[in-house]
Amino acid sequence: MIGIIGLGLVGSAICKRFREKDFQVVGYDISPEAANQTKRLGVEISRSAEEVGLLTNIVILSLPDSTQVDLVVEGPKGLLKTIAKNSLIIDTTTADPQASAELAKRLKKRCIRFVDASIIGSSKEIENGSAVILCGGSKEDIAESKKIFSVFSKQVFHMGQNGKGAETKLVANLVLGLNRLALAEGLNLGAKIGINSKLLLEVLQSGAAYSRVMDHKGKRMIDAEFNPPQARLAQHHKDVKLILKLAKQNDASTPLTTTHEKILNQALIAGLGDLDNSAVIQVLSTLMNNDL
Repeated sequence: MIGIIGLGLVGSAICKRFREKDFQVVGYDISPEAANQTKRLGVEISRSAEEVGLLTNIVILSLPDSTQVDLVVEGPKGLLKTIAKNSLIIDTTTADPQASAELAKRLKKRCIRFVDASIIGSSKEIENGSAVILCGGSKEDIAESKKIFSVFSKQVFHMGQNGKGAETKLVANLVLGLNRLALAEGLNLGAKIGINSKLLLEVLQSGAAYSRVMDHKGKRMIDAEFNPPQARLAQHHKDVKLILKLAKQNDASTPLTTTHEKILNQALIAGLGDLDNSAVIQVLSTLMNNDL
């Protein structure tokens, strides 16, 4: 049996994939709505992380941030209350790399194995088994985890020790987010000067400016179809703040990401946080250069 804690967009997509492959799955989420929706997939729903630890020795975490990870693992009703020694915890949260590395050290003292396994790909890509996994942890733990990852991913990269998977994911999200922002800015400019948006997208997809973001987000931006979200804008804003923190810790210059964060913050102020991250184009359509 596989345990999955955090049944939002990513966690529920992982659950769906495991159930399609006939795995027995036990899940937990603090949201009754998320738990009930996942229950319809044939997932057994637990009342706490502590209860999940009683039922399985392989647990996947998919949570909003590192604070929630620490609470689920080490809190009053956390996994450590019940989970057996030598169990494996796989954290797919886009987490603070330093927090992941420190948690791994604490778990090692308790004889619990830990892999930070950040996912490149939306819930849709998880559901079709085409996600990419960026791992941090020991070779032995990664080798065992690959059997789990094969259910919902097409490729696994071992980036080094605990925390390195999380660091690599932030770098990947930096590039991905700026690709998405550049597309939104280009489509917005095209619309302002009267170019047909669908034709412009086709032009961009056919030449040197192409990126896969155009395939996944271009139509959504043009049609203003931001629900249901594949990945929420608010979650990406959280990731961008982690990117800026990582850059500051390592004296890396990130002027584009600094501007990106300000634009995303404007999107949150406008109430777009729960929409798909392609909704960033909505902010650009009203934002003036001097607003930043």
